[in-house]
Amino acid sequence: MNRVLGDKKAYLIFILPALFIYALIVFVPILISGYYSLLQWDGISAPVFVGLSNFKALFENEAFLISVRNSLILAVASVVFQLVPAMFFAIVLARGIKGEGFYRTVYFIPVLLSTVVIGQLFLKIYNADYGALNALLGMFGLEGQDWLGNQKLVLASAFFPIIWQYIGYHMLILYTGIKGIPSELYEAARMDGASELQMAFRITMPLLKSTAKVSITFAIIGSLKMFDLIWVLTKGGPLHASEVPSTLMYTTIFNRLEYGSGSAIAIFIVLECLLFYFLLEKFVKVDPITY
Repeated sequence: MNRVLGDKKAYLIFILPALFIYALIVFVPILISGYYSLLQWDGISAPVFVGLSNFKALFENEAFLISVRNSLILAVASVVFQLVPAMFFAIVLARGIKGEGFYRTVYFIPVLLSTVVIGQLFLKIYNADYGALNALLGMFGLEGQDWLGNQKLVLASAFFPIIWQYIGYHMLILYTGIKGIPSELYEAARMDGASELQMAFRITMPLLKSTAKVSITFAIIGSLKMFDLIWVLTKGGPLHASEVPSTLMYTTIFNRLEYGSGSAIAIFIVLECLLFYFLLEKFVKVDPITY
């Protein structure tokens, strides 16, 4: 018993430094933002306590409501257009095709690239005057578009590189999960005459639910707090058409010097991510797998 207690103390000693650092860089900033969200403050003059007025004003702000809608669209698009191709690539690669390691690396390369680099690349692709996309359309006799300046096109144009970048990320997660499924199950299925498609739907996908849940969680939470690539491409424009809460938070704090309103948006993002996480935990149930 004393040995067990001694081991617990040792665990605590090793955990405490990491816990302290984590609290310092995560929980403390959240608490500070929570305090600022209750103030009317420009970062220079004396702050004025306004209670929950900043949160009330958010839901009366059309730009904020548009940004929330856009982030939810991105979350749905990420689940559909990231996870479906990622699942397909993972299943194909995990079957041991020739060049498996090469393709796995190629699909993962976009994840390794800097977001700023990807943003600058797509700025050149989307450029209305000399962009590669309009040049390609011109080859087929089609009219070019102002992809990032058109309110109807900008949302899809801004979301495409985000979705493209992380397909390889989810592919690798799912691929790892598939590799953990015992090969004996596939061998038995082959002996019973099952096709590759049948094995994918009857063996791989059912046994991959827990891994898929992780990918779904990452895709949704990542979409709700997305900032960098949208900022590089559009900065939330034109006229808030591609705005998401994080870009609106940035402009509110650093452009308009409204620290209270910007901090309220930050707290909203935190609460929104927590809400979706708990909803996924409650409604997406995964039974323990026994082989």
